[in-house]
Amino acid sequence: MPNLEVLNLLLKMIKRYLILIILMPIFGIGFAQKSVDFMVEARQTDFSDLWTIDSILTENKHKIERKQTLGYIGDDFQRINIHFISVIQNPDNPLEYLVFGKTRVKNNICDFQGTLKISSAILHTESDLPPLKQGSVEGVYKFFEDRDQIHTGFFSGHFKTDFYFDQNGKLQYDALSWSADGYKNNQFEGTWTEYKSGKMQKCNWGDYRIPDSRKLDTGAAEFGVDEQYYDSGWKDYNLAWGYSPDKPGVKEAREKEMEKWWIENK
Repeated sequence: MPNLEVLNLLLKMIKRYLILIILMPIFGIGFAQKSVDFMVEARQTDFSDLWTIDSILTENKHKIERKQTLGYIGDDFQRINIHFISVIQNPDNPLEYLVFGKTRVKNNICDFQGTLKISSAILHTESDLPPLKQGSVEGVYKFFEDRDQIHTGFFSGHFKTDFYFDQNGKLQYDALSWSADGYKNNQFEGTWTEYKSGKMQKCNWGDYRIPDSRKLDTGAAEFGVDEQYYDSGWKDYNLAWGYSPDKPGVKEAREKEMEKWWIENK
């Protein structure tokens, strides 16, 4: 006869394993992806489009408009909009990218320019959708706003961007898990330092989620704003994307959210 204690132990182990399998898709529990270094190939790859594209391909090959970047500055989570207008690979240093863009806090719009510098690149040996090959690049950034404009300073920190190569070997923005809970890409985490005072504030932004957004983001499946921060520039966002289109004010809020504020004389 088998030892009952051993059988009970095996049953407990099987039960825990089954629970883990059930929880994996719910809470994002999984095993670390195996990857290989991609730095040599990164020097021969132009990643510029990953930061400037207007539309993305989802896992179902649906082409959708990429929403504007979400960002905050300061301890009160004041909303900041950041848009990259131009990103060009440096021909003298292929791991460096020259960036020009604009920022907006409330009604104050500023120009900035600076660099993205890739310090790490990997390619996963396993993909969410074989035979596509997924990977990511990480590095540091430094952007300088125009000193002649109002309330300006410089941004610095680190970033991570996910990509994949399609069946034709073409580089694509990674939106293969776009419909999954917690999806995000182009994550920038760092600080903004005012030129005049030298005061430094936390400033993070990203696509669809914001790194280290703490109390600001109360959304489960997707980004959602805590009501206490509506007066910090977030009220229109929640109204635009948190309710059905037939709710009063939603149409106007969505128009504001989709406004191309970085284009002059629009």
